[in-house]
Amino acid sequence: MIKYGDKAPAFQLVADDLKPVALSDSSGKNVVLLFFPMAFTGVCTAELCSMRDNMADYAGLDAQILAISVDSPFTLTKFKADQSLNFPLLSDFNKEVSRNYGTLYEEFVLGLRGVSKRSAFVIDKEGTVRYAEVLESAGDLPNFTAVRETLASL
Repeated sequence: MIKYGDKAPAFQLVADDLKPVALSDSSGKNVVLLFFPMAFTGVCTAELCSMRDNMADYAGLDAQILAISVDSPFTLTKFKADQSLNFPLLSDFNKEVSRNYGTLYEEFVLGLRGVSKRSAFVIDKEGTVRYAEVLESAGDLPNFTAVRETLASL
């Protein structure tokens, strides 16, 4: 599992616009990296809409939001449009990034396997993890107050 002080593992994934996005594309910015279980589910929708609605706060803290799930990029395209989300949704369809960050349920609900755990990481401009929270319960939300406080301290 990735923890405070670790170098954030590099990645490149396909985004909702079907273009590649790499963590390194955000170099020089702080990054709020979110993993979420599944598009079009209640808690995930509420979480990402909350991020959308608070985008000005994160922009003011010089932070880029990136959200990752194991959904296909085509599903994420529809989800982003339906919810008017204003940040990239990245498809970890092959589950490599979720596994590298220690955020993968081996078994989820209904016998589903390999779903991202709800998680939040703050990665500073140098690529170091400054906050890490991996939740076991998909019904819980990350501590976004702590995320914002971490960003404010950078």
